[in-house]
Amino acid sequence: MKVAVIGAGAMGCLFGGRLAQAGHEVVLVDASQPQIDALNERGLLLTDDNGTSRIKIQAAGAAELSGVRELLIFFTKAMHTAAAARDAKHLFGPQSWALTVQNGIGNDDAIAAHVGRERLVVGMTNYSADLVGLGQVTTQGFGEIRIWAAEQPGPRVSEIATCLNDAGLVCRADPNVWTAIWEKVTFNAAMNAVAAITRLPVGGFAENPDARHLLGRIVEEGSAVALAAGHAIDPANVWAVIDAAFAAHRRHKPSMLQDILAGRLTEIDAINGAIVLQGRARGVPTPYNDALASLVRIIERSAEGTSVAPADASPIKR
Repeated sequence: MKVAVIGAGAMGCLFGGRLAQAGHEVVLVDASQPQIDALNERGLLLTDDNGTSRIKIQAAGAAELSGVRELLIFFTKAMHTAAAARDAKHLFGPQSWALTVQNGIGNDDAIAAHVGRERLVVGMTNYSADLVGLGQVTTQGFGEIRIWAAEQPGPRVSEIATCLNDAGLVCRADPNVWTAIWEKVTFNAAMNAVAAITRLPVGGFAENPDARHLLGRIVEEGSAVALAAGHAIDPANVWAVIDAAFAAHRRHKPSMLQDILAGRLTEIDAINGAIVLQGRARGVPTPYNDALASLVRIIERSAEGTSVAPADASPIKR
């Protein structure tokens, strides 16, 4: 399959690298020229539980590419999705499909504005990865992907799931995918925001009773908003993922923390901020998520904290 992975950050490189190893024709699309050059010159250095491998893979800016791809997989940060979809629209042809398993709420609408919803697949993944250098990604443990058509399901969804499974990325077609998406948003609202504010990796607050109390309130709010939106998520499932992260990913720095440390804008508006907005629209109070969202925005924009680039400065990053 001809695949364009939009966003050559940690997760984009993980998915693109695994698909390339499985024999698919993959191009990583990014706005960072140093990352593009490193990938083209040295390949992708991918380290997982089985060791380290170097994968030959193509990388380019969207404007440098021509010809349509069968599948576009979006892995940009949520605030860059609309610009990335606009810039990569020429790669999407009459038979192409787009897939988003990005963090947060709203990526599907941002992509659909440029390619439509008829051939859009939405989903979630709990795979984790870290970009440790130009063209260098590490991942540990296992994960899963759940996907479903944004509108009309069809055989193409199963074909995409098979493609990912063949690449060693465990995937299943799931008509209840929005429940999984909301569970992931609630998990991220808890883990990412707390890590970003405390600047601690996952293991840094695993046994802290105050942290667990705070996580519990965030999960309660996210679950209540999801239910009001028509998706009955189980808080116990969210806690199971949190506890699994505490057990297996203690050294992992969640993506929002990585962004704060690197001086980049975070996905706070698509995660905690989205829970606040969705709750406000449905009359569900979300004081904990509101406070965390405000704190992260303060850190983002503080002269004594990080120095962030404008939201549209580099549309393809993750």
